[in-house]
Amino acid sequence: MSKTGRKKAIVVGAGAGGIATAARLAKAGFAVTVLEKNSFTGGRCSLIHHEGYRFDQGPSLLLLPKLFQEAFRDLDTSLEAEGVELLQCPTNYNVWFADGERFELTTDLARMKTQIERIEGTDGFRRYLAWLREAHDHYELSVTEVLHRNFTRLRDLAAPRFVRTGLRLHPLHTIWARASRYFWTERLRRVFTFATMYMGMSPFAAPATYSLLQYTELAEGIWYPRGGFHTVLAALVRVGERFGAEYRMNSPVKRILTGPDGAAASGVELESGEVLEADVVVVNADLVYAYANLLPPTPRIQRYSRSLAKRDGSCSSISFYWSLDRAIPELQTHNIFLADEYRESFDAIFDRQSLPEEPSFYVNVPSRIDASAAPRGRDAVAVLVPTGHLLRRPAATGSDAAAAAPRELDWAALVDRARDAVLATISARTGRGDFAAAIARETVNDPRSWELAFNLDRGSILGLSHSFFNVLYFRPGTRAHEVKNVYFVGASTHPGTGVPIVLAGAKMTAEQVLGDFGVGVPWLAWGDEGVEGAGKKLDRVQRPRDES
Repeated sequence: MSKTGRKKAIVVGAGAGGIATAARLAKAGFAVTVLEKNSFTGGRCSLIHHEGYRFDQGPSLLLLPKLFQEAFRDLDTSLEAEGVELLQCPTNYNVWFADGERFELTTDLARMKTQIERIEGTDGFRRYLAWLREAHDHYELSVTEVLHRNFTRLRDLAAPRFVRTGLRLHPLHTIWARASRYFWTERLRRVFTFATMYMGMSPFAAPATYSLLQYTELAEGIWYPRGGFHTVLAALVRVGERFGAEYRMNSPVKRILTGPDGAAASGVELESGEVLEADVVVVNADLVYAYANLLPPTPRIQRYSRSLAKRDGSCSSISFYWSLDRAIPELQTHNIFLADEYRESFDAIFDRQSLPEEPSFYVNVPSRIDASAAPRGRDAVAVLVPTGHLLRRPAATGSDAAAAAPRELDWAALVDRARDAVLATISARTGRGDFAAAIARETVNDPRSWELAFNLDRGSILGLSHSFFNVLYFRPGTRAHEVKNVYFVGASTHPGTGVPIVLAGAKMTAEQVLGDFGVGVPWLAWGDEGVEGAGKKLDRVQRPRDES
């Protein structure tokens, strides 16, 4: 197909989903233009640099590596071929407790056995293996039946095969309740439930399905891309550009345009007034923001937008990025500091949309595994303190709705309180009384800056919640309501949040676009790639015959 005869696609936003979708559509023959409001790609997966220090602004660990490998394989390349080097963290996390105890989460089964048996005895390790098997089922079933299927109709949930699968995913159980069946001490229940932070949810509300997150950490390890997480997305940008995708930075979109009848997208208008025509528009901007600000304000779209605004959002965060003038060897690459009042630390966030009096928080030291993250003999430290999201929306300011909206919290005061709590906790639990004095420079993100920089509705860093009625068919669809040829990719559409999940969603969105335009899919379907080595004689699978 000649360049002039190619279908034109505009991708709004150069986050993980937009970058991956752009590369896929470009490979399929579309003329793709990616429009990004900021001066950098990656969205929340971007980097902060300062005088030899480097910080991951958002994600700092790579999970579910097979989904990353799939994205690159579908684009006729690999992480290795694109110069991305993945470093496996020798320890997944050090989990620090208020009573002075620590637990080391690791792929080392012998080390896990020693620690679990010290706390719960030999039967505790047997129960751990049983939990691991259940979490394995959650992982495998989710990858095959959820992350590679687009639930566009309610009856998709009622298919007998999926009903059987759904029951095995335990969606009506919480992670806490399910973990309590296998772990009989409060300590281990906390160790094996805190990962719901990645979904922006409380373990006392998150579906048990998401034990798959800690399963992938324990079975496949935690990885860090040398040079920072953004190197993965930068590689996808280069791949897309080789297929012809064009990137335009500092190009915020004002609105999506439609034809005279308003039925289908015809392009976009930039904030500058420039108009770009397109056959298809893929939106990687925050979905709730997009329905409220980018799509045509028809009565039906406005009604749907208001319904989205009532849905539960994920949490936000107060994130500190500290350049230290020394190394703190007591901290590993990934550290979790758990509040003594564990449940209250989540209730404050999700029930009261505030900062807990005693917060749990995550500390990342990228320089521990990648020396290029900080000058020699020094550390770069990023701290993520989960907190509630904003109570007001910008659109309400100055309107009658603003008077009725909840009073916004004093975020400047909350940032100060979070900093004090983090410094006191790290110093007390690591024994490093000099930690605060080691901070040479600080950068901070809070719900206000997350919203401003990335148009995240209420500063919710992980999009909409993943509660039962916010997933699968019930999650906002990848096709836009009421406007043809507009599609979504990203955290708040199916299948959900997290970079590997969004990459799986990019494949679904791209395939939906190609199907609607009658274009063949130029990559293999999930599962068709086969098993490496399966053709060799010694690797043939032979089920044992039943012994009589």
